[in-house]
This record gives sequence, structure tokens and C-alpha cells, in this order.
Amino acid sequence: MPTSEDFAAIWLTLKLATIVTFLLLLIGAPLAWWLARTQSWLKGPLGAVVALPLVLPPTVLGFYLLLAMGPHGPLGRLMAFFGVAPLPFTFAGLVVASLFYSLPFVVQPIQNAFEAMGDRPLEAAATLRASPLDAFFTVALPLARPGLVTAAILGFAHTVGEFGVVLMIGGAIPDKTRVVSVLIYDQVESMNYERAHWLAGGMLLFSFCVLLALYGRRRNGRYG
Repeated sequence: MPTSEDFAAIWLTLKLATIVTFLLLLIGAPLAWWLARTQSWLKGPLGAVVALPLVLPPTVLGFYLLLAMGPHGPLGRLMAFFGVAPLPFTFAGLVVASLFYSLPFVVQPIQNAFEAMGDRPLEAAATLRASPLDAFFTVALPLARPGLVTAAILGFAHTVGEFGVVLMIGGAIPDKTRVVSVLIYDQVESMNYERAHWLAGGMLLFSFCVLLALYGRRRNGRYG
């Protein structure tokens, strides 16, 4: 049977995934818009940086984020300048690390939706004297709704399932940084397979439901 410790880890995981997904949509939409529309030479390098978490081992990304957030890292020094405590082994540190780790899962679906839209809707908006900002909010974002829904689903699910990065940045502090994936690891190390099975089975069911919802929408042509 699940314990209060299990429910605390589940709550922490869902809170982390919800906050990260919301922030990623705010950051990812304008970034995806720029990547979809720009002809700048920076498009290639920036696109590669966004996609890095897709190919990097999570421990590598977590290691460099740990150095960057540490007291001698650039992010750590910036936090210290503003009087903010170091981010490693805090919930805020998990949020920052998860933003980097899940970024491509949000940016790329939205970028694909913007690119598939083409130029005609924006040209029509321009003939009606809509400013670029108006066209973005009233034309581009509504037309990119399928990509936004897919990005939200993938970003949330990927954040729920992350392990290597959260372990490197947050460790396993109960009620503070120990999410479900880390708790499963702890239970396996303790040879407590019954609790590990209960938690892992829940993650498996959750992942299946997320993919079923995603592919069901695509098959039916319904989004959001």
C-alpha cells in the first residue's frame, strides 16, 4: 500500500511538472516563433542548444547545471549578487534544471506548428493593419494550438519522468526534492521491491495514458 512518503513524492512531482510546463510554454512559444521565422545565422546554433537534452545523457546535463548553479558558477554568483540562496538541492533548483531538460519537448512541437502555418495568415493580418505583436497573439498562437497542446502534454510527461537531472541537482531530500523517479531508485536500492513496483507501475500507467491521449488526438484530428 502507498505510504504518506509516496504521496508526498507524487505531490512534489506533479507540482514540479505543472510549474515547469507553465514556464516552458511562456518561454517556448516566443522562442519557437523566432526559430520558425528567422533567417539569422544564429538559428542553427540556438536550435542545436535547444535540442541538446535530446542527445546528452541526463547526468552530463545535470553535472554542468550543478556546476553553473554552484557557488562558483555563473548562475550561482548571479543568485548570490541578488542575495538568493544557492539553487542546488532546492525545489527552485529542480525547476531551473527541468526547464533546460524539457525545453526541446516544448519548443519543437510549437516550432513545427508555426512553420506549418505558412505566411498567408500573417500576410492577411498585415493587410488588416495588425501589428506583428497582434498577429502573434491573435493569428499565430490560435493557429498553432495543436502544437501548443502537444508541447504541454510532452513537457509535463517528460518532467514527471526525469531522473538523472533531478538526482544530480536535487538529490533525494524528502518533501523537498525527492520526486517519484528518485523515490523508486531509493526503494530499489533498499531492496523494497513492493513499493518500487507500486510506484513504477503508476508511472507506467501514467505514461501510457499520456501517449494514448496524444496519439488519440492526432488520429481523430482533434486538438485542445
